[in-house]
Amino acid sequence: MEFRVLRYFLAIAREESITGAAKTLNVTQPTLSKQLMELEDELGKKLLIRGNRRVTLTEEGILLRKRAQEIMELVDKTETEIGSVDEVISGDIYIGSGETDAMRLIAKTVKKLQEEHPHIQYHLYSGNADDVLERLDKGLLDFGIIIGAAHIQKYDYLRLPATDTWGLLMKKDSPLASLDSIRPKNLIGIPLLCSRQALAGNELSGWIRGGSENQNIVATYNLIYNAALMVEEGIGYALCLDKLVNTTSVSNLCFVPLEPRLEASLNIVWKKYQVFSKVAEKFLEKLQKEIQN
Repeated sequence: MEFRVLRYFLAIAREESITGAAKTLNVTQPTLSKQLMELEDELGKKLLIRGNRRVTLTEEGILLRKRAQEIMELVDKTETEIGSVDEVISGDIYIGSGETDAMRLIAKTVKKLQEEHPHIQYHLYSGNADDVLERLDKGLLDFGIIIGAAHIQKYDYLRLPATDTWGLLMKKDSPLASLDSIRPKNLIGIPLLCSRQALAGNELSGWIRGGSENQNIVATYNLIYNAALMVEEGIGYALCLDKLVNTTSVSNLCFVPLEPRLEASLNIVWKKYQVFSKVAEKFLEKLQKEIQN
C-alpha cells in the first residue's frame, strides 16, 4: 500500500467524487479509478459505493479513511522533522490536552519559546484522556496533558504545578447557587450532566459515596462546552472542573466547588524512550524551566 495511493483515496473520500478528486489531484479520472480498483483488490474489500452523483464509503472504507488520515499525518510530521534546516530551529510540535486551565502554563511556555525560535509551529488537539493517549501512542502527538494520574504509568511524564478542582456548574438562579460548597447530599434527586471519562474512571464515585448509579444522570459529555450550553437551557447541573466555563458577571452560570474538596492532578506525558525532534526537545527544556520557576 503506497502513500500516494492513500492520498488519492483520501481525496476521493473528501470530494465524494472520483471526478472531483481527479481535478484536485491533477490526475486523469481513468488513472484514479484504476488506482482505486487496485487498492480494493489489494485489500480484498470494496471501499466505495459508486452512485450516479457521488460516491460513499463502505464500512471498510470508513475505517481505511480514519487510518489513512493518521498515517498521512504521521508521514507529514516525519518529513517536516527530517527536512528542517539545521541553522534555523524550525518544525512542528503536536500537543494534545483535555480541557484544563493548566494549558495557561503551556501557553506561557510557547510564548517564551516563540520569542527565541519564531519558526516553530504548534498544533493543538483537544480531547479526553483516551483520545489524547491514543494519538500519542500512534505518534501523532509529541506530548499530552492528562488530568489525573490514571494511565500515566506507561509513559514518561512531568507533574505540572497546578490542580483542577471539581465542582458543580449551574445557572445563577439555581437554588444551589447560594451555597459556598456542594456536598453529596445536595446532588440527591437533581438532574446531573457528568463527564464520561470521570464516570468510567470512578473519579467521583468515592466523593459521591453512594456511587454514580444512584444519581439522576440525565446526560454525559466529553468536553464541557456543549454541556455548559445544556446547563444554560436548564437541562440540569454539570459536574465539571473549574475555570473552563465563563462564570463572570456577564454569564448566566456559576461554579460551586465540592466539599470535601476534590482535586485532579495534572501531568504532561510522552512515550517512553521517545526520540524527540529538535523543536520538541526545546519545548520540553523550556517547560521544565517554567516549572522550576
